Amino acid sequence: MSKPLSAETIAIIKATAPALQQHGVAITSRMYERLFVDPAIKALFDQAAQVSGEQPKRLAGAILAFAKNVDNMGALTSAVERMAVRHVETSIKPEHYPAVANALLPAIKDVLGDAVDETVLGAWGEAYWYLADVLINREAQLYAAGLPDLETV
Repeated sequence: MSKPLSAETIAIIKATAPALQQHGVAITSRMYERLFVDPAIKALFDQAAQVSGEQPKRLAGAILAFAKNVDNMGALTSAVERMAVRHVETSIKPEHYPAVANALLPAIKDVLGDAVDETVLGAWGEAYWYLADVLINREAQLYAAGLPDLETV
């Protein structure tokens, strides 16, 4: 089970939601640019969804939903389940999560610049690993049980 987020982290994450609403696609697009310097990781992603811009939009929406509901994870249960199933379908493993963190956090700074300080980046790092732990644990269950039919999720 993931260690609960601190009240300070929750407050910071919720306070950044407006910036994410405005700049989320720019952040996720920059994150993918950083992430895809590794060809092995790039191969895990649907490149058509990258080219069309659909994947950065989807991820930006997911990050925004997380920011708005960081204190109510129950509201994200179905979204987390869909992400976990998709990750299992595309062979995402726990060892891939550090690469995403190492691309996402600097992308936030790249896009938002001086509006983001170390406190905000620290809070997002804590929040990222909290959500990553939730996903990794659910994905482990799915890998162990065999992938469910997406139509039932």
